Amino acid sequence: MELKQFTIFLSLFSLIGMGTVTVAQDDEDYLNIGGAVRYNVVSQHYEADATATSHYATWDTWRLNVSARYSDVTLNFEYRFYPTFNTHFIKQGWLGYDFSDDLNMQLGVTQVPFGNLMYNSHSWWFMSGYYVGLEDDFNFGVKFDYDLSDRLNIMAAYFRQQEPAGPAHNVAPYSGPGAGTYSYNVIPDAGGTLTGAPASIRELNQFNVRLGYTLASGVEAGVSAQMQGLYNSVLDDIEYGHAFAAHFAGSFGNWSTKAQFINYDYAAKNDEGDPMDRVQMGAYGDPYYGDGVAARANILSLGVGHGIDVDWGPISNIMPYVDYALMTKDGQLEVDGQMFDFEDSHMLVPGFLITAGNIWTYVDFAMGKNHPWLTNNFGTGMGAGQLDDHGRPIPVDDLDWNLRFNINIGYYF
Repeated sequence: MELKQFTIFLSLFSLIGMGTVTVAQDDEDYLNIGGAVRYNVVSQHYEADATATSHYATWDTWRLNVSARYSDVTLNFEYRFYPTFNTHFIKQGWLGYDFSDDLNMQLGVTQVPFGNLMYNSHSWWFMSGYYVGLEDDFNFGVKFDYDLSDRLNIMAAYFRQQEPAGPAHNVAPYSGPGAGTYSYNVIPDAGGTLTGAPASIRELNQFNVRLGYTLASGVEAGVSAQMQGLYNSVLDDIEYGHAFAAHFAGSFGNWSTKAQFINYDYAAKNDEGDPMDRVQMGAYGDPYYGDGVAARANILSLGVGHGIDVDWGPISNIMPYVDYALMTKDGQLEVDGQMFDFEDSHMLVPGFLITAGNIWTYVDFAMGKNHPWLTNNFGTGMGAGQLDDHGRPIPVDDLDWNLRFNINIGYYF
């Protein structure tokens, strides 16, 4: 289906059903159809002086959600369209089956069981783990979810490959399998931008295990492990990297806390068999261009929110929050025979969520240092960091905070 036809179809669908459509066949079988429409109002203040185009409004997302159950088999499907990025793709699409009240299986495009689920942030933005493919990640495979007891849950999964990709921008040699997806994935570096030699790599074969323990109602702590394969088609070889996470998420009255630590190593090699300090990644139709992502790093994140019940017309709740993430990297960049360490990345998002019926509005003051989305040089920062005129990483302490004031208004039906 052409992009224009797809857009018209979705627009007509929204006019037909401005609310969730539910068809019940009996007490157990059902069909639910819903979705969301979201808009962004943006004011950017990055390295360069602001211009007239630094302040704008855009149609963020249109999405279609379908969930169903028939003969004990469930379906969960979500397709998203992003006009700003001129792309569209599936976020999730899986078939589920309950073997018992304690054991469930999901087959298809499903969320990777790693760290805090569903999200590791309070804001409209994700935390830094998302931007390196380790948060709210979706891949194609099979996942089992088992409650060993009232408190202990274990998830185990095998993913053959990344989720299906939609259209990607024509930015060769950076584009490739994975660029047009919801989740960030490792994609080929055909031009050898990161190491001087091409890297014909893609994700293949991934294994995940996640343990979650309920300390009290609404409070969970746990650990996760991931072994991920990167297949190099030139070497015809798979190198396996790893990722580990420790997470905590809790609701205490109107307070919400999310904390997480991640250690990862993508263990990537280019087409000459040399180890890579950076890998190329992409999503939403755009890759990270020349800087890529550090192949080895630690990520520490912490977020706190406090909900306040109000009775202001349609507004029922306001939740102020603060989310922060620090990414420390293990890698070096050679410039004129000298080696320079990769610089850290920081992300700080204070803001608040306004709930008014089906409308959720996020008001965020997103700030970043070496953050690929908070810069005039999109896609740079998660690798070596911002560079000076000689190509050397600028010490992070010498960088000013880049700011994006963002209001995201979403109607969910």
